[in-house]
Amino acid sequence: MLKAIQIRGCVTLRCWSLKQPLSFISISSSFNSKPFSSFSPIPYPSIDSSTPRPRRLRFTPFHASSSPPPPPLLHSAGVRNIKFCQWCGGPTKHDIPDGEEKLRAICTLCGKIAYQNPKMVVGCLIDHDNKVLLCKRNIQPSHGLWTLPAGYLEIGESAVEGAIRETREEANADVEVISPFAQLDIPLIGQTYMIFLAKLKTPHFSPGPESSECQLFPVDEIPIDSLSFSSMVVTLSLYVEDVKAGKPKFHYGIINKRPGTSPSDIHAYTLDHHMHL
Repeated sequence: MLKAIQIRGCVTLRCWSLKQPLSFISISSSFNSKPFSSFSPIPYPSIDSSTPRPRRLRFTPFHASSSPPPPPLLHSAGVRNIKFCQWCGGPTKHDIPDGEEKLRAICTLCGKIAYQNPKMVVGCLIDHDNKVLLCKRNIQPSHGLWTLPAGYLEIGESAVEGAIRETREEANADVEVISPFAQLDIPLIGQTYMIFLAKLKTPHFSPGPESSECQLFPVDEIPIDSLSFSSMVVTLSLYVEDVKAGKPKFHYGIINKRPGTSPSDIHAYTLDHHMHL
């Protein structure tokens, strides 16, 4: 049930090796870390480069970027939207409390401070017969565009439980989570994505209320240009790179969005501090 607004952009990438934290490498560079020993990742299909095949996948390759990421915002995003206290209903003022550095909404009656924290989005990247399951969004933002089944984590559930629930809600599919695949932080909009590799328990799926269509796409036919959010572009581009390399990885990165772009713009961002295991 992901209904938050996102922004998008020209994909550039700063990344470093965990073994050499000050060096910059491309996404397709080799990495010698051992894979997760506690998981059984989905086997990736071998791609025979000697056999020519039509390539329908189109996405901007990742390039190292020497430009620094934008500085952190001084004030909390959206804090001025809090006009009334959630505890007593009194009006709020916006000030920096003693001992803090950020602007907060402070109740003028009871004095309580309304802290705002990022939201976690969880979802599944499902591999079935060397194809990826995508859902076409039937809600705004990005209505009619493709996405992985994903949404906000609920109170009282783990990230894995939330990813399984969202997949059931959006694709009517029962899945088994195999391993974590990517954690992507998006500071500008206060979101963190946690995407898991998963497989279908049964080969049955259909659109849920928030989806108009569900479809399995071969890796070389993933509709990169018709994805809903920059987070989906990054996740699936990283997945394609892993498939080409024949080696699954766990990825971490920061998606720095360009302020002021529209929710459906999937090009206005950079992927910084990319790391993989």
